[in-house]
Amino acid sequence: MKKLLMPYNSQSLNLKNHLVMAPMTRSRAIGNVPNALMAEYYSQRKGAGLIITEGTAPTPEGLGYARIPGIFSPEQIEGWKLTTTAVHQNDTKIFLQLMHTGRIGHHANLPEGVQVVGASAIAAAGQMHTDTIGMQDYPIPVALSTEDVKDVINGYVTAAKNAMAAGFDGVELHAANGYLIEQFLNPNVNDRTDIYGGTIENRARFALEVAQRVADAIGKEKVGVRISPNSNLGDLQVYDADATEETYIHLSREFNRIGLAYIHISINPQVPAQTLAAIRTEFEGTIIYCNTFTAEKAEDELNKGDADLIAFGRAFLANPDLEQRIIDGAELNAPDFTTSYTPGAKGYTDYPVLFN
Repeated sequence: MKKLLMPYNSQSLNLKNHLVMAPMTRSRAIGNVPNALMAEYYSQRKGAGLIITEGTAPTPEGLGYARIPGIFSPEQIEGWKLTTTAVHQNDTKIFLQLMHTGRIGHHANLPEGVQVVGASAIAAAGQMHTDTIGMQDYPIPVALSTEDVKDVINGYVTAAKNAMAAGFDGVELHAANGYLIEQFLNPNVNDRTDIYGGTIENRARFALEVAQRVADAIGKEKVGVRISPNSNLGDLQVYDADATEETYIHLSREFNRIGLAYIHISINPQVPAQTLAAIRTEFEGTIIYCNTFTAEKAEDELNKGDADLIAFGRAFLANPDLEQRIIDGAELNAPDFTTSYTPGAKGYTDYPVLFN
């Protein structure tokens, strides 16, 4: 039997297989409230051992994109219960990804009176979609004060507790892809002069304080983190290679000290093999690799032992029955990218299945 399909057991995670559904923004949360259509989507994909949800805002100012869900209101907690109840019927574990978009946002996508914030008052290059006024330039974010940072951290803690109330098995802290936590990590975006800026230790402080506080609140075994070393997503210019590696070694060492359940690494071609090896050395918990994996490549990676679990994004997007297709060696549906972020069921819950 393929290792990918065998049970996985660690100190923090006990899963029916090594197959993870990666977090993917799908923009179906009308009014930023999770709904029955989303529950159907996740339930269709419960062949995964672990599902990590789409990025979900811990606080109102974290809602950078149109129609992404939150976890800061009673309505959102109740809405997410539809998904957790449906997914748990097939012995699948589900973690909620907490994603504060920071400067990658626009006021047209936020509740009235809420501002786009960031580590510093440095705008990202490019534009983003809004439902009301179309494509818009990224604005200059309001730089969080030291006290504001503490409030945001408190928001993550409350959101994690709300996730537990909604029935999730844990949360994943999104510290990748140019969103708020990574904005603090990257010196091209973080020009702060307080305790959250300057040195590697200071720039990593926000990530580590969020991780520690959330772990204290809901249990370290229920907290994972996603990172993307050497990524330039979200207009993050790659910085000095040695400093980048040192940053992620420091983070991994501290995440290990906190005792997080896993580190989920978004692999890109710019990540040196030695950085991945250093993370593996420093972190004793579960390592998840994600990006461009086929079933065959995933099997090879698991047998090498560098990663413990493999996450699939696009393959799960287009193949609700991915687990069974892997078992039978069946051909995969191709994703329709024109419907990735549109409202409604088309390109979301209507992909053909071979196995029910």
